[in-house]
Amino acid sequence: MITAEDGTSPADDANRQRPGAPIIPAPGQGPLFAGIDQEEVQKTMSTFLYSAHIGYLFSELPLSERAAAAARAGFDAVEYPAPYAVPAEEMAKWLKSAGLSYTQFGLYSGDANKGEKGIGIFPDQRDQFRRSVADALDYAEAINVSMVHAMAGVLPPDRRSHIHWDCYVENLAYAAQEAKKRGIRVIVEPMSAGAVPDYFISTPDQAAHAIAEAGGDNLGLLLDVFHTVSAGLDVHQQIMKHAALIAHVHIADFPGRHEPGSGTLDFPAICRSLTKAGYLGRLGCEYIPAATTEAGLGWLSAARLFAQQAS
Repeated sequence: MITAEDGTSPADDANRQRPGAPIIPAPGQGPLFAGIDQEEVQKTMSTFLYSAHIGYLFSELPLSERAAAAARAGFDAVEYPAPYAVPAEEMAKWLKSAGLSYTQFGLYSGDANKGEKGIGIFPDQRDQFRRSVADALDYAEAINVSMVHAMAGVLPPDRRSHIHWDCYVENLAYAAQEAKKRGIRVIVEPMSAGAVPDYFISTPDQAAHAIAEAGGDNLGLLLDVFHTVSAGLDVHQQIMKHAALIAHVHIADFPGRHEPGSGTLDFPAICRSLTKAGYLGRLGCEYIPAATTEAGLGWLSAARLFAQQAS
């Protein structure tokens, strides 16, 4: 069979032309959404807009080309946790050229090469955290971003104390106060111990507790479907329990953290739960493509086509 450079085949194009057709899997995978009615997949997933996490998706391309690639693939927005190496003016040009918005990014999170994932819990880095808030808000305003993520940090449980918790809550409160002046929301993402060992905030309940203590009405929860399931929690229960706090959602299948339909999660049911909870935001695609990014996007193409034909 003849395939294009992006890994698609003539069968891919044929299946994108009608709702109800099978969603073509990425090479080496089994059928996406096996055992789930394909039209139900397309119907439920077409109700949301999607944000491409360009740290994971389109990583085969230079960063400067990823927003345009995301637009061509049918995404409505992009997100990337650490955009600061790119001047905000340059990032704004990329976004304008692609016709996309930027969903969210993070405050300064430390040295990734050392495994650092945030500085919010460390009292000796409080001043740096506060400087990072100002830097993030300036960048967010320049590219019209309405949410910034305040990562907590990594610390083994046997080294934690109330000092670290109190520091994070105080930093969240400060970030929320400063962000509110600019109409920006601060979000908190729990990361499961199985995926990110020793991350300080590992469940939605912990995130909700920190948000409640910090007290800002512009604080919200970034609910990651993969991390929630990886933590052994029922994602539907967590969606309903924290419905009022959910500001953004990340999706990836489980296990494997690949594209929707590649694992065991029932994404039509998850979409229905989000709709029932009143969530109206985008779904951020923070997953590891099983093959190339384009090869695993049949689910998005089918959902977009369904939405177009239903309108």
